[in-house]
Amino acid sequence: MKMVLLILLFSISPLMAEEHVNTNIEWSFLVMGLFGGLAFFLYGMEKMSDGMKKAAGDRMKNILAALTKHRIVGLGLGAFVTMVIQSSSATTVMLVSFVQAELMTYAQSLAVIMGANIGTTITAQLIAFKLTDYALAMIAIGFVMTMFSKQESVKHLGQALLGFGILFFGMKLMSDSMKPLRTFQPFINLMDGLENPLLGLVIGALFTALIQSSSAFTGIVIVLAQQGLLTLDAGIPLIFGANVGTCITAGLASIGTIHGAKRVAIAHVMFNLGGAFLFIWFVPQLADLVRWISPVAPGIGAEKLALETPRQIANAHTIFNVSVGLIFLPFTVILANIIYKILPDKETEKGIVPVVWHLDDSQLDHPAIAIELAKTEMLRMIKILGRMLEVFLRPFLSNEEERDRIYPQLTLLEGIDMRESKINYLEQNVSKYLFDISRQELSDNQAAEVFSMMSMIKDMESIGDIIHIRIGHLVEKKRKMKEPFSSQGEQELLDYHLRVMKQVSRLRSAFSKQKTKKVAKVLKKDLKYRTLESEYRQRHLKRVQSEKAESVATHDLHMELMDLLKRINVYIGEIAKNIQDQSDIEKSEEDLK
Repeated sequence: MKMVLLILLFSISPLMAEEHVNTNIEWSFLVMGLFGGLAFFLYGMEKMSDGMKKAAGDRMKNILAALTKHRIVGLGLGAFVTMVIQSSSATTVMLVSFVQAELMTYAQSLAVIMGANIGTTITAQLIAFKLTDYALAMIAIGFVMTMFSKQESVKHLGQALLGFGILFFGMKLMSDSMKPLRTFQPFINLMDGLENPLLGLVIGALFTALIQSSSAFTGIVIVLAQQGLLTLDAGIPLIFGANVGTCITAGLASIGTIHGAKRVAIAHVMFNLGGAFLFIWFVPQLADLVRWISPVAPGIGAEKLALETPRQIANAHTIFNVSVGLIFLPFTVILANIIYKILPDKETEKGIVPVVWHLDDSQLDHPAIAIELAKTEMLRMIKILGRMLEVFLRPFLSNEEERDRIYPQLTLLEGIDMRESKINYLEQNVSKYLFDISRQELSDNQAAEVFSMMSMIKDMESIGDIIHIRIGHLVEKKRKMKEPFSSQGEQELLDYHLRVMKQVSRLRSAFSKQKTKKVAKVLKKDLKYRTLESEYRQRHLKRVQSEKAESVATHDLHMELMDLLKRINVYIGEIAKNIQDQSDIEKSEEDLK
């Protein structure tokens, strides 16, 4: 904001030097009114956006996450979501987070970005309706709803209405402060100079990038038009520039994210730049079309301009964004391929240093998204545990020469050590992230989900500890043995190991997509495998009692391995119970609604 102030002051400094032309202008009050109004506008927009997002709750997340590959559906949903939260930047930042959380691919996000630009035109249309006269009424009603309602949904809607009123109150302050400029000839000359399309494009992009809100800048443009200070031909390049400048928000949000999320930001830049440079050469033609479809106001000169131009600029904004979206929509696949070439996938390094891939502190203010990011990181933990469990039994196979040739024991133990360090690192970071989420303003369902995830992540770490702590000791014990497992005993271990691995695979599917059928199957198999472990134990003990040499020699090792696999299965069952409990809570809430 300081940079904006300096630039604006620099812009009007030539005008202030000629203050003698119109001695009625109080520049200090004009600047205070302009920036105070802008502050109210930005604060109101943020409050309105937060209120709408809280009122929507997880539904907004589910709407975007459930996107199909159908481009028209993506376009429509992008427009709808942006219309609700009144910010294309917020929608694009959400998309970056969803791609980061692997809830959608970056290719799916392209149509949504185009729709987001269409949705943001609603703000300009509302501003053009001159609702500023009702700003204080909206503030009063919103305040009453927020302070005195006992229902959370009403409070959130009240917060949105309060923000909406503050937004328009800020518009009124800006409009009133600019009234003296109507008769200030140097400023009028400066506005006339903005009819140069490229100059208007650059100024619009610069100011929007600085205040990080295309809606706020569009509001300022319409305020200038309401005072008769801006023509339609000058306003159109400014709104083109606003579309370009808003890309900075998504660009900042993509810093430090995975490649897919970075591609979302690149797509946003390419799409908005392409649209602006496509239409910048046709400003007069677009202006003529807008004048033809827009209502004509009575009067002449500045008075007529003040009545007609705000609605014309809002209509131009809508026509531009809808047209660009429809033009580019058929070419999303080509655009996706171009961006893949700009930012190709890198070969994943078999890493030793543990890192987090998905956690994003900037999304803590949006718990629904932050929870999804934490879930995606926990899904990584399940994948790592699956790899640890996969190799767990290899050192104990009977064909030692073949086993050691394919997968040397030293490499195996090093691999398990490396993966265990990743599990511990992720457990610490995800637990901290979940704790930070729990300190935000959460719904009852979100709070229950966060604490349930904290419990699950502890169980995941315990599975890693079971494998890591005992594997070295058991491998050493196996080396000292002269006898292999009996054929029946080894087959039982292999069978039980395979079943537990299937449990991990089911858990991974249930956790990633919250599939209740998969969760139910994990729980059903958990009980079955506990019984099966007892049966296998009894069979082994019978072989020991019959003094079968291999069974007697490997008795301790066999029992320890079977016990560890059983404990892993029990922890998987506990994680599945937490998922089921959370699903039951969500279902109960839906039934109440």
